[in-house]
Amino acid sequence: MNRTLSLSLLLTTVLLGTACARASEEAVSSPATATATASAVAVMAEATIDPELPLAIVHKTASCGCCGVWADHLKAAGFPVEIRDTDDMHPVKQRLGVPAGKASCHTAEIGGYVVEGHIPASDIKRLLKERPTARGLVLPGMPAGSPGMEMPDGYVQPYTVELVLADGSTQPFAQHGQGG
Repeated sequence: MNRTLSLSLLLTTVLLGTACARASEEAVSSPATATATASAVAVMAEATIDPELPLAIVHKTASCGCCGVWADHLKAAGFPVEIRDTDDMHPVKQRLGVPAGKASCHTAEIGGYVVEGHIPASDIKRLLKERPTARGLVLPGMPAGSPGMEMPDGYVQPYTVELVLADGSTQPFAQHGQGG
């Protein structure tokens, strides 16, 4: 990876980590979010692991609350999940081939694919079913209303999950928040 691309990925990782920590702090102070979190915990208590689904290894920083909520989303969808807290996400993203400008606050390894960001479990299940020749899926940034970034009023910012092809280019994989 060239130096400019590497620095760009590092800067994006730092900025997203800061934004995620800030969003987590704000969410903790919101009564509506506390209710939503309690509901998510209740759903998690009822979640069972689907033996057909591969282990999701989720790399995140220890202070990131929204990453933990996304991991809970995966568990509720039947994925076995292993959390790996790290102080530096940059080497993880670089090792797994997350394209520059496509980073989010956490990175997962699932079934031989990289899964970057707040991607819905349904999209991951589709990826695993179709098994395209690709690196994985990315959802740059932290779109409001995506799993782990739910809004108290139910708002979902339109977003596109992208498929990362073997050469590092991307193409749309799934649309959300616009009747998608």
